[in-house]
Amino acid sequence: MEFDRCIGPQLSENNGTNTTKSFYLPRQNPLDMISSHNKYDDSCSPSYSFSDIEKEGLYKAIFSRRDVRSHFIADKDLPSDVLFRILNAAHHAPSVGFSQPWNFILIKNKSIRIQVKESFLKEYRKSISLLEENDDNKQRKEKYMSLKLEGIMESALNICVTYDHTRFGPFVLGRTSIAETGVYSVCCAIQNLWLAARAEGIGVGWVSILSNEDLRKILAVPNHIRPIAYLCLGYVNEFSDKPDLENAGWLPRLEVSKVICYDQWGSNDPSGSELRYKPQMNTIL
Repeated sequence: MEFDRCIGPQLSENNGTNTTKSFYLPRQNPLDMISSHNKYDDSCSPSYSFSDIEKEGLYKAIFSRRDVRSHFIADKDLPSDVLFRILNAAHHAPSVGFSQPWNFILIKNKSIRIQVKESFLKEYRKSISLLEENDDNKQRKEKYMSLKLEGIMESALNICVTYDHTRFGPFVLGRTSIAETGVYSVCCAIQNLWLAARAEGIGVGWVSILSNEDLRKILAVPNHIRPIAYLCLGYVNEFSDKPDLENAGWLPRLEVSKVICYDQWGSNDPSGSELRYKPQMNTIL
């Protein structure tokens, strides 16, 4: 992909050298939308728009974030000040009714991690059985079994992120119609954590092949608390240029134009909408 200008360095996936391509301002803007009245211009709100270098940092974190399961550097701990910055960023995520319904269980203990790894292995065997029952594609099964899906023991730190639906309840502003907004709030905190970690050069992997009931027992989680994510954090040797599953050929990245509808579900033609766009939506990182 070509770029109009180069603002900040991009980390090479091979040798850690810096190149000069930017994650910001692609030559063909995939979301160059204009309304029927005015095209957006940074000059409309110069006091609130980030500088180009600040935007570069934000977009670099977004586009180079990876779900890391390997490449963790052994015996390299996370400094406490860096860990605090990451957790504080997570704690400043948006939440429904400002309920801040998350907690972060920090796990260094090896024996606890071994128990979590055993839960993963049990659930992993179940997933293989489900794949065998529902998919006759032998190559797909072999590919699935070749994937590295967790870094529980290799990473420097594990974090279990939980949801407390009772916090500031029972009435939580904004949660009365859509109860799931509490869980969505926790997911916002997880994304903040992930992006902050990437900015600090720390890899994060979300292990989803786990039993929540096992996690409750292993981590002594109360019944009213719901585990949402089990994360593995640590410094890594590299961040891949693409997500591991994309590199492995498990699934391709969809073009952004395939996931945008105009005014109603399934309406992919913007010609009848008040939103119009330049036909350049086939390029995206």
